[in-house]
Amino acid sequence: MKLVPLGDRVVLKQFEAEETTKSGIILTSKTQEKPQEAEVVAVGPGGMVDGKEVTMQVKVGDKVIYSKYAGNEVKLGEEEFIIVKQNDILAVVE
Repeated sequence: MKLVPLGDRVVLKQFEAEETTKSGIILTSKTQEKPQEAEVVAVGPGGMVDGKEVTMQVKVGDKVIYSKYAGNEVKLGEEEFIIVKQNDILAVVE
């Protein structure tokens, strides 16, 4: 199966949470903070959204930082994805 986003939506694959701190302390799953960094897996077509023309500014393969509470988490098979609006993406990491 494949996720194909509509409108100005973007499908992200979140990076794994750090399991140890820089000083070597091992974190339990409860104390691990979900990273806000992800890779773009699929991009919607853009077009007219709420009466405004939307041009997509990210592409598949981009590494991005997104808002902490943005999007909807979706599980497809064994993989987990986050679907966000393009507005929820704060920056592209180069």
